[in-house]
This record gives sequence, C-alpha cells and structure tokens, in this order.
Amino acid sequence: MKRSRLSYDEWQCIVSKDIFGKTVNSELLQGYIGFIDIKRVSEIQTWKFNGEDIVVCDKGRKWLSILPRNDWYCITAMLDEDEKVLLWYIDMIASQGIDVDGVPYFDDLYLDLVVYPDGTIIVDDMDELEEALSKKDITKKQFDLAIETSQRLRQGLLSDISSFKEYTRRCCEMVRSCRNDKG
Repeated sequence: MKRSRLSYDEWQCIVSKDIFGKTVNSELLQGYIGFIDIKRVSEIQTWKFNGEDIVVCDKGRKWLSILPRNDWYCITAMLDEDEKVLLWYIDMIASQGIDVDGVPYFDDLYLDLVVYPDGTIIVDDMDELEEALSKKDITKKQFDLAIETSQRLRQGLLSDISSFKEYTRRCCEMVRSCRNDKG
C-alpha cells in the first residue's frame, strides 16, 4: 500500500508550489482541507477525457484536497487558473494521519474515482485493487472497504453533480481564508 502525503511530493514534475491547509470542524466538513498552487513544473501533465486533453498539472493549476476525518476517501479537485474545476480525483483509503512535519497523509487503497464536471464518473485502477488482494498486499476487508466506499460516494456525494460542485466551492472558500491569512 502506498502512502500519499497531501503535499503531493510524488508528483516529481512539480518543481515549485505553494501549500496551504487547515483542519476544519464545521457542518460542511470535519477533516482537513489543503490547497496547492502550482508555480512551476518540469513537464506538463495532461489526461484525456472524451477525446479532449485536460491539463491537470502545469504552472497556474491549483489542487484542492478534501480529507474527511473518520472516512475512507480523499478528494483532490484539480482546478484551472480561475479555480474552475477541471476534474476530481478521489482516492479510496485504508487510513489517514498527520506526519511528524504536520503534513496530512493517507494510505491509498488503489481504487479511484475520476469525476468530470459533466457528472461522468470513471472507476479507475480496479485492476490494481484486485491485484493487491491476490498478492495479499491488502486484506479482503480492505478490498471490501474500497468497493463499499466508492459505491457509497457514487450513491451519495457524487449523485448530484451540482451539489458536489457547491460542496467543492465551499471547501475552497474555507481554505482560502487560511491562504489569505498567510499573506
């Protein structure tokens, strides 16, 4: 199982970035909201969707991370320069915590949902989840947790794309107050 930090250090193409974040306890969310403003990249990262190229990592792109406490997923909203959502990438997770340097992390359960602004949801890396189970990298309980969490998200939070966009906007506003406080 791979540990991912909300500083997204594994994205080695990001040469320079500003990172802000805060723990929130509100009616909207109890958990952590992080924000990355990408300043410089060594290589632009582009994903394809419906025959269209979507630049997800480049100078000026922003990533909003939403990590609900006591739940089994982490949302990354990939935003353009004007903070318009390009897509959401949702990791199913086994656990979460905070590293000694204060950066939140999660242990990735392989299975992901990619959500586009038109409401299309793509299940990604099911093969990796199944392979992890067959190699005993994860337990059957963790496998089931990933499947159940993705189903719960599709039937709940992701079932109304307009509401999900509003949820994302409100989370972005919450972290923006932290970013503005820092300067």
